[in-house]
Amino acid sequence: MEKAAGKALAARLLSFNGLFAIRKPKGPTSAAVLNRLRETLLAEAGIPKPSRRKRSHMLKIGHESQFLKSCFFFLTVVGVGKGTKMLSGMLTGSKKYTAVGELGKATDTFDSSGKVTEEKPYDQITKEDLENVLQKFTGNIMQVPPLYSALKKGGQRLSTLVKKGELVEAKPARPVVVYNLTLKNFKPPLFTIDVECGGGFYVRSLVNDIGRELSSCATVQELTRTKQGPFTLEEHALSEDKWTIGEIGQSLERCMLLLQEEPSPVKISDKSGQGKRLND
Repeated sequence: MEKAAGKALAARLLSFNGLFAIRKPKGPTSAAVLNRLRETLLAEAGIPKPSRRKRSHMLKIGHESQFLKSCFFFLTVVGVGKGTKMLSGMLTGSKKYTAVGELGKATDTFDSSGKVTEEKPYDQITKEDLENVLQKFTGNIMQVPPLYSALKKGGQRLSTLVKKGELVEAKPARPVVVYNLTLKNFKPPLFTIDVECGGGFYVRSLVNDIGRELSSCATVQELTRTKQGPFTLEEHALSEDKWTIGEIGQSLERCMLLLQEEPSPVKISDKSGQGKRLND
């Protein structure tokens, strides 16, 4: 009886196909979190831990983001089975973040994990100054991606090349879109902003640019992704204590229904008068 129940559990796990969301904690990398999720599910199903070579064939799992920094807390969309093929669509959808920036300090990674490269006065900056600057970064803007990113040169990530000590030039500025940008708190040197943006956007670059626009500098101290496409951190992301076959099965059903109900991509006006699709 117990053996039959175990086989049924394993069969259910291996039949999973679709998308669901988890909470990526601070500390481990996104790859480490995904491996932990896979091992937890295989153990519950009573399936022996496969070799590294066979791991992806035993239970195919992937996540939508190429570069989730370990020092940040994220809602992470996970694809399982055939759902891994749906992940590319999540990369282009809208996202929401809450970021805490620190004025007067810049780092090479544009966040608290990096080496301080510059310090400037910030006492002259007022709340009104910051709110005025935020308006300049709303809508269709040009943004230079950070060197510490998943963008590649010669088949290797820029971040990997920089860590090796190689001289790497920043990628040219590219068009990105910011749907909403609001100041939530201002207690110098710290400030908190909520950002809703499109695909290919880097909040770390935004905070760095905000600091320079204020004739100072700034870096990200904390960053939380609260929404990815239709999935929200509060409503849909499973914490580690809910990484069970039963909970994930229910979450897959809810999330796939949510995707079916998601409205078609909307358009916003750009300066040329042409519309830009939300999911471009």
